Amino acid sequence: MKAKIGILTLSDRASEGKYDDLSGAAIKEVLDGWITSEREYFYEVIPDEIELIKERLKYMIDVLGCDLVLTTGGTGPAPRDVTPEATEAVCEKMMPGFGELMRAASLKYVPTAILSRQTAGIRGHALIVNLPGQPKAIRECLEPVFPAIPYCIDLIGGAFIETDESVMKVFRPKQKKIS
Repeated sequence: MKAKIGILTLSDRASEGKYDDLSGAAIKEVLDGWITSEREYFYEVIPDEIELIKERLKYMIDVLGCDLVLTTGGTGPAPRDVTPEATEAVCEKMMPGFGELMRAASLKYVPTAILSRQTAGIRGHALIVNLPGQPKAIRECLEPVFPAIPYCIDLIGGAFIETDESVMKVFRPKQKKIS
């Protein structure tokens, strides 16, 4: 089964065409360097509007069948930053460890990482992970959490994601052999 991956960029200015979305492109570039299994991307750039974000997250999962949706942008403290609220509103289960680990990793680079409100959650058979909006922070935040993503997707019934183990080693528990 081919993995379906949604990339949702939340940016008023990028959605208006005032600048190119470099963060969404950075997500795809990082994933293409790690994932070896078949995959299909669904990509959108929309403004920071909570109802629209909720609608697009549900559409990517419930209609398009995405196994993984990575958002970028809207995770800070500014009034228009509403990505975590939209994510929480559409998820059945929250996975706070993702945000905790991403913030801890980011603190190695910038003291303002504590201002990030990144989170993750599960809707149906899909995992949603909020990433920061800065292109250089995409790899910094995705690298520490990605080793758990394929197994999480296995556990919730999504597509099997394989990686190039020489560049991204993922964790899956070893199966005990029954004799």
